[in-house]
Amino acid sequence: MDKATLTYKDRTVDFQIIEGSEGEKAIDINSLRQATNLITLDVGFQNTGSCTSAITYIDGDKGILRYRGIPIEELAEKASFSEVAYLLIYGNLPTREQQNLFSQRLTQNSMMHEEMLRFFDGFPPTAHPMAMLVTMVNALSVYYTDYYVQDFQSENFDIMAASLLSRIRTIAAYSYKHSIGQPHVYPKRDLKYASNFLYMMFDSPINPYIPDPDIERALSVLLILHADHEQNCSTSTVRLVGSSMVNLYASICAGICALWGPLHGGANQKVIEMLEEIKNDNLSIKQCIESAKDKNSKFRLFGFGHRIYKNYDPRSLILKNYCQTIFKKFNYDDTLINIAMELEEAALKDDFFIERKLYPNVDFYSGILYRMIGIPTNMFTVMFAIGRLPGMIAQWKEMHDSVPLKIGRPRQIYTGSALRHYIPPDER
Repeated sequence: MDKATLTYKDRTVDFQIIEGSEGEKAIDINSLRQATNLITLDVGFQNTGSCTSAITYIDGDKGILRYRGIPIEELAEKASFSEVAYLLIYGNLPTREQQNLFSQRLTQNSMMHEEMLRFFDGFPPTAHPMAMLVTMVNALSVYYTDYYVQDFQSENFDIMAASLLSRIRTIAAYSYKHSIGQPHVYPKRDLKYASNFLYMMFDSPINPYIPDPDIERALSVLLILHADHEQNCSTSTVRLVGSSMVNLYASICAGICALWGPLHGGANQKVIEMLEEIKNDNLSIKQCIESAKDKNSKFRLFGFGHRIYKNYDPRSLILKNYCQTIFKKFNYDDTLINIAMELEEAALKDDFFIERKLYPNVDFYSGILYRMIGIPTNMFTVMFAIGRLPGMIAQWKEMHDSVPLKIGRPRQIYTGSALRHYIPPDER
């Protein structure tokens, strides 16, 4: 059995090497502190595995992303969002019978408790849709208390998972309608997941909305591509909060809050703002590339490079193709996609970006595609949350299925003052 050896002072300790199904290796340091009275220091947890997981596999060097072993390219081409959600949560693609039951549960649980609509009356018109989403998801724990379950093989958990997946799109659409001062639109029973969301977002008595199949498919693919991404900030938050045995609503709420930040779920909004800056300031592509390489420049090139991927983000390639398809079909009068494609072409030919492996990531094209669909910029993080929900539920379930469940409790290296004593106010 492979092992790693640590020598500290006069003590030598062996640690087991854990190997995953795709050849990834880790040093199991669970006994480190007990054996040596040392801990590891890894700010940002960039080199620390917090768990073992069978949900998502990523090889950043090769640009590989798989859900439960299935390549993301296949799922984006062939699967529905509800199929992918089932795959992530339960481990396998659903049979026809399982899919019908899952879809039935999504439909049956698409409505919110009518009293919850009063919450929206209390939000000011300036409230950010993400703030409303977080509040309402947590409020589900007030109205649906029957689903505080610990038995994750029970029907109660199945209904709870489907309920969250279905109601989050209703809450999101209602949040948008509230922000623009329009009446809420109830979901329809005969529409698929993405189409139903688009209908609730854009239908009105003056302008009835009929979802276009290509737009519906583009949104489904966006949600699929965001459904899970291993132990990222928001997923790790869900696991850490959930490790205290708190209910699923609270854990998901915490994860959504983590998504809100510009370094995570808000990154595609930064891309759109950057492209608009280029357009409004009439900057040339050459100027942008040179400014991005200049440390003293205030200009920042968002949407390139990734903490995990050191190759082309596979999700970005898929979204680029959808952007081109939707752009041509609807003949959009929007120069941002042209600017984006010119930026990508220039960056991929520049030695600075090539040497540093700075390729377009998922945020580079997702914001543009959301914009084409009609989703406003302040809803981008909300869309990310809808897409990421299946992964959050799957990760939460996997953690609770593990035995024994350990509460998350990182350690620290204290750097404050040594022992000192209280001094009365007059002597300070």
